[in-house]
Amino acid sequence: MPKLVIDNLEIEVPEGTKVIDAAEKLGIMIPRFCYHPGLGSLGACRMCAVKFVDGPVKGIEMSCMEDAQDGMVVSTTDPEAVEFRKYVIEWLMMNHPHDCPVCDEGGHCLLQDETVSGGHGIRRYPGKKRTYRDQHLGEFVQHEMNRCIHCWRCRRFYQEFAGYRDFGALQIANRTYFGRYEDGALESPFSGNIIDICPTGVLTDKPSRYRGRRWDYERAPSLCIHCSLGCSVVGSARYREIIRLEARLNQAVNGYFICDRGRYGFQYANRSDRPRRARVGEAARPWPSALDEAAEKLMHIHRARGPQAVACLGSPRCSVETIGHIVRLSRDLGWQEPAFFMDATGAGKTRKAVSRLTSSLAASMREAEEADFILAVATDPVNEAPMLSLAMRQAFRKGAKVVVLDPRPVSLPFAFEHIPVLLEEMPLCQGILLKHTVTREEMEGVGAEATAYYERLPERYSTDPSTHESLLRLAGELRDSRKPLLICGTDVGPDEMPDAAADFVSLLRGANRDARLLFTFPGPNSFGAALLSKNDRSFSDILHQVEKKEIKALLVVEADPFGAFPDQERWVEAFKNLDLLIVLDYLPTRSAERAHILLPTATLFETVSHWVNHEGRLQKASAVHGGGIPFRQVSGGSHPPRIFESLVPGGEAKPAGAALADLGSPLSSDKKGRDIWPWLIAENPAFKHAVSLDPEDQGIRVIPEETNGTLLKGRHDFANRAQQDQNSLDLLIVDWTFGTEELSGFSSFAERGETPPLLMMRGDEAARLGLSDGDKVTLRLPGGSLEIKLKAVRNMARGLLVMPKHRRLAWQKARSFFLRLSTHDIKRS
Repeated sequence: MPKLVIDNLEIEVPEGTKVIDAAEKLGIMIPRFCYHPGLGSLGACRMCAVKFVDGPVKGIEMSCMEDAQDGMVVSTTDPEAVEFRKYVIEWLMMNHPHDCPVCDEGGHCLLQDETVSGGHGIRRYPGKKRTYRDQHLGEFVQHEMNRCIHCWRCRRFYQEFAGYRDFGALQIANRTYFGRYEDGALESPFSGNIIDICPTGVLTDKPSRYRGRRWDYERAPSLCIHCSLGCSVVGSARYREIIRLEARLNQAVNGYFICDRGRYGFQYANRSDRPRRARVGEAARPWPSALDEAAEKLMHIHRARGPQAVACLGSPRCSVETIGHIVRLSRDLGWQEPAFFMDATGAGKTRKAVSRLTSSLAASMREAEEADFILAVATDPVNEAPMLSLAMRQAFRKGAKVVVLDPRPVSLPFAFEHIPVLLEEMPLCQGILLKHTVTREEMEGVGAEATAYYERLPERYSTDPSTHESLLRLAGELRDSRKPLLICGTDVGPDEMPDAAADFVSLLRGANRDARLLFTFPGPNSFGAALLSKNDRSFSDILHQVEKKEIKALLVVEADPFGAFPDQERWVEAFKNLDLLIVLDYLPTRSAERAHILLPTATLFETVSHWVNHEGRLQKASAVHGGGIPFRQVSGGSHPPRIFESLVPGGEAKPAGAALADLGSPLSSDKKGRDIWPWLIAENPAFKHAVSLDPEDQGIRVIPEETNGTLLKGRHDFANRAQQDQNSLDLLIVDWTFGTEELSGFSSFAERGETPPLLMMRGDEAARLGLSDGDKVTLRLPGGSLEIKLKAVRNMARGLLVMPKHRRLAWQKARSFFLRLSTHDIKRS
């Protein structure tokens, strides 16, 4: 490792470390504009100039462009270097407007910092300043081009790092313009990151514009809970209202960036119709009164009907603490085992995936970036887990081959190979790929079980010769890889997919490859729910028992059966069979509207909570503010009432776990209180580290370190499927980046990123039915007719229709997430 001296301080750093980073490790912050550790070096702004006094490099050089080398002696305070940087600042300020008081970046602006620290205060150039016309870039990013200093960060992130092309550099030299070829919303689902990395006020956050300066906010580390990846964010609140979220560095998870759904999906916490007060029937009640009545009615049903007449519903948006309280309360009182997933298939696939992961097998997003071959199966990353597609792009930029095995019209921000086979054929294709990648001799070295498994693997895909040839070619590339990664979704696909994926990776590891596995899940804490639940109980099971009048009291905890359950009419009728419906939630859901007793709960921004992401990483979110109704809603936008009370208006909401503990206290003779962690640690000893976990930490994994052997569990049906009837079409209901996820669906900001729902179908099959791209079509579904616009595409499987479970669309008329239709069921409107 090279050893060098910077400002008379000696340091030893890893090979390839830039001098600017080496200085930062010593606590020396060399000025910079174009350099960003997430983007790398460019040398465009010339602001990081230092004097190389001795060693292999001498003279004034840019510290972001020079690798640290043995014997270097560097001075950041040399008069020549200081004067150079001072001139750079003066050149930049020649054209920069003096509008700091009205600039949202003021107070945390890098240009302000460097101008003041460089001693610049007078503009000597008497000429006119360069000016530009600003653009409308959509609802998220505000554009003020006159403030630009040409650091190139925005273009480098948008095009090189994220892979989108509609924003970039236009014109040349001093007239370079950063924007779009015309006004319009930015196409990238990661566009908000150009706000974070812009060192001036050119690109600012439009939803939070003029809402406050950095020092006005309450700020704390938090987490994004809009998918299973668990990205780190910083929350900013003012006057009891979340104002904005920004990416927080987490080297093990999201790095420096987040997606726009995570950035703008927080408005559910500020809604004026959010439950703020406890309610019994139609009447608002003080929290203790409502809690006592809920406990009394629960106890009555518990005694009169038996403990099995009571059940709880949770969801993957419940924190670890809340899930723990639900499970503990249900088991202590002998109630029905709680359910956290919509259907048994989803619950089973999630539990299988969780049971197969170990720390040596699981891949974080940062580890995914180092893969040299990526096989993504049954997943649509941009729509289901957007930041995963960004990690895949970084692997692609380093030379990785990326293959997607999925029937949907998957789109990614880089070149990849798409094999659009039907869902039920994915284990078959995966098996063929594995058969031609590893050898029998390699499997014999692993053991008899692996050899027997290898013998069962299919040799040929008989449905389509071209697909078979593609699989053989890809097997050759996979055979040459050293760090392959398998990404497997658990939302769509056959039941055996998680086991098939884990077996695939286990056998590759047995063949001396550093293979890793990355599952995606339908929700932020699906992993935690699967870890703590003991069976595949689902909303469907609870619904069936309510319909049979076996369950008479139902606790719905931060869940909504109406939100994503495909047959809502069944729930409407089933709720009529309940003697008691208690809802604990912070969303104004349809379940909350129907509740006999409603207890408002706190969001993750108002309480400390823990979450387990897709790789089994337990992370902690801090409270950003203390809760309560935002001032603007109390005062109508003017000064709040000058009334001093001991209570915070609308501050009754409690963490759901604490509310459950209070609710269970009168019912149970065993007074365990609100501290759930002793129980959680008893359930899973890995939780013991949570007690000392810091929100700034990268988190800890709560899964086993290693396995004994390959742990092959697959008993997969590798048979070739029969050709699908040409007169039938399979309808698949899927997720989109915006418009389908529950929490962002309650955010007015995220709504601005939504596009109208579309029905997607292969162009040649649409033509066969006399349909074309852009047609309005009518689907005849079990729940009635549905009108939707058709989008004809090329890159999807034959015999398939794909439709989003969009909040603007009555998709529940399908009564299922997967449905077979006749070609007569789709007609032009």
